Amino acid sequence: MLRLPAVAGRFYPSDPAELTALIRKYSGADPGQPGIPARACLVPHAGYFYSGHVGGAVLARIALPRKIIILGVRHFPRGEPAAILSSGAWRTPLGDARIDEALAEALKKACPLLREDSVAHTTEHSLEVQLPFLQVLAPGFTFVPVALGTVQYESLVSVGEAIGRNVLLLTTSDLNHYEDDATTRSKDRKAIERLLALDARGLYDICRKEEISMCGLGPAVAMLTALNALGVKKSELVKYATSADVSGDRDAVVGYAGMIFS
Repeated sequence: MLRLPAVAGRFYPSDPAELTALIRKYSGADPGQPGIPARACLVPHAGYFYSGHVGGAVLARIALPRKIIILGVRHFPRGEPAAILSSGAWRTPLGDARIDEALAEALKKACPLLREDSVAHTTEHSLEVQLPFLQVLAPGFTFVPVALGTVQYESLVSVGEAIGRNVLLLTTSDLNHYEDDATTRSKDRKAIERLLALDARGLYDICRKEEISMCGLGPAVAMLTALNALGVKKSELVKYATSADVSGDRDAVVGYAGMIFS
């Protein structure tokens, strides 16, 4: 299957030269600084204008491997609740990014909840917006796309236990949505504390209790479960921002965190 771009020209530029230049601007790493070996990262998935500087700061710090699992959210109520694609490629203005078929098949075997499903992925932007960054920063990479629509804790744990392996988990989530800037920063701080503590259950519970509208709660819980199974202890908040930092609108903002787990 060739999955065509759904949000090129809206979430990020459709012109290859403009897109490449923007990614290099947002990921202006020090060329003399070696990348950090990481087991996972958390990056946002809003339009590049709002959150590209946060995602770029994270990906510029990592020694990006050849194999990557991208854990995204299913924003739309179509398709399987835990949707994977195990063959083909995804097209962006920068070319085609190939799915790692062997890794995808291994994940499906390890976790029966993961179902082959193109419908959930067809218009989903949370995974797509990561690919141009990887195409510029890690040419030749292969990946497995997973979109999680479920927020049932036990199901998220099952996915997390299956994906814990020696590849990068690139997990994508925005934080609190569409409240004022002060409220969003306060709520985001509570979610970030649980993320930094690698506390999957705590993150799940605080988002429910405090009504933190973290759209990628499912992917983040699965990621933290995988990291706990792998014995990962180190976490770092690389960058935090809200949409108000670039738009100036402080009445209805979205929060963005960029984190590395190593």
